[in-house]
Amino acid sequence: MTMASPRPATLAEPAPAGARQSGVARIAVLRANALGDFMFSLPALDALRAAYPDAEITLFGGPMHARLMAGRPGPVDRVLVVPPSPGIREPEPGESPGGEWPPPGERFDLAVQLHGGGRNANPFVRALGAPLTVGLRAPDAPPLDRWIPYVYYQPEVFRYLEVVGLVGARPVGHEPGLAVTGQDLLEANAVVGEPTGTPRVVLHPGASDTRRRWPTTRFAEVGDALADAGAEVLVTGTAPERQLVDEVVTAMRAPARALVGELSLGGLAGLSAGATVVVANDTGPLHLAAAVGAGTVGIYWIGNLINGAPMSRQRHRPIASWTVDCPQCGVNCTGDLYPARDLPQPCDHRPSFVADVPAVEVRDAALELLALSAEGEGLHDVEALGVP
Repeated sequence: MTMASPRPATLAEPAPAGARQSGVARIAVLRANALGDFMFSLPALDALRAAYPDAEITLFGGPMHARLMAGRPGPVDRVLVVPPSPGIREPEPGESPGGEWPPPGERFDLAVQLHGGGRNANPFVRALGAPLTVGLRAPDAPPLDRWIPYVYYQPEVFRYLEVVGLVGARPVGHEPGLAVTGQDLLEANAVVGEPTGTPRVVLHPGASDTRRRWPTTRFAEVGDALADAGAEVLVTGTAPERQLVDEVVTAMRAPARALVGELSLGGLAGLSAGATVVVANDTGPLHLAAAVGAGTVGIYWIGNLINGAPMSRQRHRPIASWTVDCPQCGVNCTGDLYPARDLPQPCDHRPSFVADVPAVEVRDAALELLALSAEGEGLHDVEALGVP
């Protein structure tokens, strides 16, 4: 990847930290991580939009972000795909690494780094040539003009709200919210059928990291309990997760429908928006479901619960695993599970770190949310989500 020299800044002297900046017409935000990571940044993007209502906000993300946000109302005006680069994002299948950075002809008054500790991301942001840069900084990262120390154990939503607070963007909410479009609902209904009045629940047994996967037999147990309570059960997964989905469906006594690779992310958003409860591992579809208004029961490793679990409990029930030692070799892995990928890993094993979560705990939480929905307590309304 070639990195062009930044152009000279044109913005007037920045206002003090914490104050809204004047003269900001164009804002760049770097957030090119995975689906769930993007959901965590939505409250910060909403805060930026509220503080700078007339500014154009450009999200520098990956192809997934471009597909998901195309034509979708929200705080982002446009998405530009950042070239694949170490520490920024991996190439998608068939995509070559590298490419020119910054993109030619682009100028920004403010550049915001919401992409981790900054060792790789901060040079990317500085290269945009904005007169003011803000973001996160780990000890091994170069500085931006204004930065918040990157300390791993912090709820992600509040981490990014702290960053945008450096430029006067006050929180307007702390729950991620993603607008559901009519196209999302049309796609979901074309695949699974129009809602019939029967409560619909979704199980998602996959996760990219095998350490975050709850046993499929326990998903099946929860699915049977929800089916016995009168719910229609759908089991979702990506193409590489087909075996997990099939294991859940096969292990269930009650009928369940497998949905593997049949929906785009927008279609999955539409499906989740119509679901009463989504039961899932800590992975992107769980956080997408929460953002579009579904009740969720999430299975989390304890460290990830600190960082990624929703803060409210009206319609969310995060369930924690307290395993910190590798189930195979007994080595403590709290420094390996996400906080410090650059440090030597204590072991190479990848068993489930959430297998100790009992099925009864997840089952009871899901049945509670199903019952509350039937009583009209915390039942989300798709019309209230601003479906255009």
